[in-house]
Amino acid sequence: MSVVVLDNGAYTAKVGLATHDEPQVVPNCIMKAKSERRRAFVGNQIKECRDTSALFYILAFQRGYLLNWDTQKTVWDYIFSKEGIGCSLEGRTILITEPQMNFQSVQEAMLEMLFEEYRVAGMYKTTAADLAAFNYVTDSEGCPSVEALNCIVVDVGYSFTHVVPFVLGRRIQEGVRRIDVGGKALTNQLKELISYRHLNVMDESHVVNQIKEDVCFVAEDFKDAMRVHQSEERRKQVAIEYVLPDFTTVKRGYIRVPGKPREDEDQQQLVPLCNERFTVPELLFNPSDIGIKQVGIPEAIADSLKACPWQAHRDLLLNILIVGGSSQFKGFLPRLKRDLRALVPHDLEVALICPEDPVRYAWFGGRELATSANFDDLVYTRDDYEEFGLQGLLQQQQQMR
Repeated sequence: MSVVVLDNGAYTAKVGLATHDEPQVVPNCIMKAKSERRRAFVGNQIKECRDTSALFYILAFQRGYLLNWDTQKTVWDYIFSKEGIGCSLEGRTILITEPQMNFQSVQEAMLEMLFEEYRVAGMYKTTAADLAAFNYVTDSEGCPSVEALNCIVVDVGYSFTHVVPFVLGRRIQEGVRRIDVGGKALTNQLKELISYRHLNVMDESHVVNQIKEDVCFVAEDFKDAMRVHQSEERRKQVAIEYVLPDFTTVKRGYIRVPGKPREDEDQQQLVPLCNERFTVPELLFNPSDIGIKQVGIPEAIADSLKACPWQAHRDLLLNILIVGGSSQFKGFLPRLKRDLRALVPHDLEVALICPEDPVRYAWFGGRELATSANFDDLVYTRDDYEEFGLQGLLQQQQQMR
């Protein structure tokens, strides 16, 4: 039977069989809406909700780690039902992702649930960064040379941003860096700014997340952007009005076209946005703006590089792979390259690689791994589980690394 590949992210789960062309992307949470109090929406069932205002999220992940197992099991049950991929896990092998530096108690709970509750025949767990690196090496349209075995994966996710270096195809654990800023922190910051300056949207995570995706961008030079922003003329170039959804005539918000007659929008709520558009994504480069005492992504990459063998530095800087949903802001790549260029030796070139689909890229790496010749050697079978137990399997995995 085909292997199930599950990139189990904190915001969305990407799942499918290794024989599938592409995965399903499913919200990894349970949602409740004011308009339909008697029903809970699981995963993609949210598309059936008529009014997603004040949507309440019940997340499986807390601060980036899988802690709410009841919620996770509900989502997984949905994923493997006919509404999802329509495939039972019983008797199958699953390849599943976990966060970097995952707690042992969480790893044990995952193993126990998969073997005891879902009756899998075998499992292999790894990280999204490992799968992204594997996909990068094996992707003929990426960089199939030996040099690609040396790469740095920058995963700009929902809860965290991780910088993970690989040398000769192996993760350098001493070089892994984590920044406690991701898509969730950006959405929360935008909620606070809009609520303080315009109207209270603290309960509108779903809507504000859409606003963030629609209007935010990364300034090439933040200080210059703030200075220029003081000019009335230049401020007009950034200022927009965002039409909020009313879930009757407008299901999803949108940017109001400048100069368009307002007759049709007189009854709509408009949110004026200006410097919020670039100050929110700036947190990826300056977490200290919200009191997080950590460096930004460019500094984290430079610091990660120092933990790697100097002989690999040239290849590592030429193969910086950018993945994760929060890497898709306009201007993100030029700004990252500009800031990183100033932090590394001038005689070394810097190249950023961003795949067309940074959200699902790790899943495609999982598909490649699950269909590779040596995948069976990596899998823990049910016999292994029954012979060695939870802690025995985890010790074996640590020794393999």
